[in-house]
Amino acid sequence: MNPADWPLPLFVVWLIMYAVIIFRARGTYLLGRLARRGVSRIQRVERIMQSGRYQHAEQLLRRYGAAAVAVSFLLIGVQTVVNLAAGSIGMSLRRYLPALGLGGAVWALIYSTVGLVGLSAIVTAYRESPAVTLGLSAVFVAAIVGLTVGLRRAETGPDPADPDPED
Repeated sequence: MNPADWPLPLFVVWLIMYAVIIFRARGTYLLGRLARRGVSRIQRVERIMQSGRYQHAEQLLRRYGAAAVAVSFLLIGVQTVVNLAAGSIGMSLRRYLPALGLGGAVWALIYSTVGLVGLSAIVTAYRESPAVTLGLSAVFVAAIVGLTVGLRRAETGPDPADPDPED
């Protein structure tokens, strides 16, 4: 379901997408506020709040504030934990709402115009040449896994089993 294919004017599609992100992100923020008041005792919420991704989101918010909320809408898989963390650390609505408005507007623009074109391109490429598409996908996944592993190793420091990391 690609919003760019909807038989509506672009502005109406944008408004729909904007409403979706505002309600979703604001709801996540409110869940964070509730978690701060004790809902974190719910096992699933507690697991999320103990995750490394969530802890990182809290650190980003403490360091960059509302700017981190606005930028999170440009990053896939980050906006939910950032909005949850914004609520749980008690970011004021005076700071949160403008960041949500700006980030949500950009998110809605991206998804109402070109956001889902990438998925269509992959499907078309697979229809034309499945072997090449799967091969390139495997290379892409390997690169992401390699980058992730490398960054995690760099974060944790040298391996304690390695007596001399200079060798």
